[in-house]
Order: sequence, then structure tokens, then C-alpha cells
Amino acid sequence: MKEKIIAFLQDAVKEMEKVTWPTREELFESTRVVIAVCLLIAVFTWGVDFIVSKALQAIL
Repeated sequence: MKEKIIAFLQDAVKEMEKVTWPTREELFESTRVVIAVCLLIAVFTWGVDFIVSKALQAIL
């Protein structure tokens, strides 16, 4: 069992060496895109909720 764990950890380290990590600038740009999309989705959801709430109040 111990040998399997050691082999797994060695394989994990080898795979991590193959990873191409993003640069600091790429990371910041991706973060900005994610935040912008989250804000757009939040505004859209709020807008739909507001319209549906007003429509239901008018009906009831």
C-alpha cells in the first residue's frame, strides 16, 4: 500500500511539471472577465426577477 501511495505522489509531481501555468497578466485578465460575466448575470437575473415580480403583482 505504501508503495502505491509513493508511486501516485511521484506521478502527480511529474504531471504537475507538465502544466503550463498562466502568467500574472493572463491571470488578472481572466479574473476580470469572470467578474464582469458574474456581474452581467447578476444584473440580468435581478432584472428578470423584478419584471416577473411586477407582473405577478399586477395580476394578483
